[in-house]
Amino acid sequence: MAATSTGGTPIQTYARIGGVLLVISLIAGGFGEGFAPGQLIVSGDATATAHHVVASATLFRTGFAAYLVEAVCDVSLTMVLFILLRPVHFAVAFLAVLLRVTATILFAVGEAFYFLPSLLQTNDAYLKSFTQDQLNTLTLLSLNFYSIPGFMSILFYGLGSICLGALMFRSTYLPKVLGVLWIIGGLGFVSDTFLIVLAPQLPVAPLMLLMIIGIIVLGVWLLVRGVDAAKWGARAKLNASAAEA
Repeated sequence: MAATSTGGTPIQTYARIGGVLLVISLIAGGFGEGFAPGQLIVSGDATATAHHVVASATLFRTGFAAYLVEAVCDVSLTMVLFILLRPVHFAVAFLAVLLRVTATILFAVGEAFYFLPSLLQTNDAYLKSFTQDQLNTLTLLSLNFYSIPGFMSILFYGLGSICLGALMFRSTYLPKVLGVLWIIGGLGFVSDTFLIVLAPQLPVAPLMLLMIIGIIVLGVWLLVRGVDAAKWGARAKLNASAAEA
């Protein structure tokens, strides 16, 4: 009989869902967090940035929509990873949930500032007290500020990834290498945050890449192989018996 979660759903179903969510989140996040802002923001040039926001309104709004897809996937993925890894250590799995949800909330705050230029670059009457140059400056300032909650969220995602990596490493029903990749990737995210704060002149892309590799490998593994359902079930039963004792 296939191992099932508390709700009766086969654990392999959760594993496959997790793989799909990881892939969608990575694609949507790459577009909404990377590609779209990169096409719109011109560093230090408020006029050019405002022009891009207005001229590429579809790209601007599609980028925000992609983030919304990523956020929904991220919250859902957090639940799936909790279900997959709670038999290893409930408290650590729950801590990972809290850290990832905190990260999602922080990034959502940043995305509100990403969307603000769509209000600034209109002809609404209440904006007539601002000159166009002032509105352009506010647009660039808002887009620059949106990255601050973003890099703050990376700290919490990194700590959550370290917790998840440790659970994967100890799970016995997932390859230890997945745990190692997520621990290294999480450390890269944590290091990124402090480098951005303390040494902004240094490149952080290589450290970001470590976590991206971990996400890709875990996503492919969950889609293709899933978890060892028998070992997951045995671990879950052992924990249930210990809780009843």
